[in-house]
Amino acid sequence: MVQPEIDGLYAVTPDVADSANLVMMTREVLSGGARLIQYRNKTANIALRLEQSRLLSHLCRKLNVLFIVNDHPDLAAEAGADGVHLGQEDAPVTEARRKLGPGKIIGVSCHDQLELAVEAERQGADYVAFGAFHISSTKPGAMAAPIDLLHHAKRKLHIPVVAIGGITSNNAMELIHAGAHAVAVSNALFGARNIRAAAESFSRLFKQPSALLSSSLWAIK
Repeated sequence: MVQPEIDGLYAVTPDVADSANLVMMTREVLSGGARLIQYRNKTANIALRLEQSRLLSHLCRKLNVLFIVNDHPDLAAEAGADGVHLGQEDAPVTEARRKLGPGKIIGVSCHDQLELAVEAERQGADYVAFGAFHISSTKPGAMAAPIDLLHHAKRKLHIPVVAIGGITSNNAMELIHAGAHAVAVSNALFGARNIRAAAESFSRLFKQPSALLSSSLWAIK
């Protein structure tokens, strides 16, 4: 099975009601080198979610960047997304796969539990996410995950691992060294004064020799 290209900066959108503003900010993130976009809006109604996810899907398709929808397989299918990211309270991987088909990407949040990731991989997930590794303004109540979890996951799993939770350009490299194939970031990107520059600072981390070596070792393990 060919693994999806889940690597580098994985940008997660904030709750924004203004669709034009959301597209503008996302375009800046992509200009700064983001490799994936996840549409996440916990406050929008169904109509706004569909409108925004379609707009972002179109933008990402034009720029050849993967577009993932948070929580909702039906919305991902309707918006023409590349896949869906599931929480532990969302639809199971098998149901999401049935709705989206074999060619789509399914990611699963596994918090601080490696056993959840092992089970997600067994069910057919394409990547897993662990966190929060730092205090998150997006999810302030999220359970904490130890950094050595990434070391264990790298040895145990055969799918990409994403780190999430309070990640900044100052603490991301430690997570990359520990085994994160990608870092998922929201506030440190979309809340920055200069969104493109913030994205560039994250993207540069993955171009450093130590990060490239970690990625190569992950690919051949």
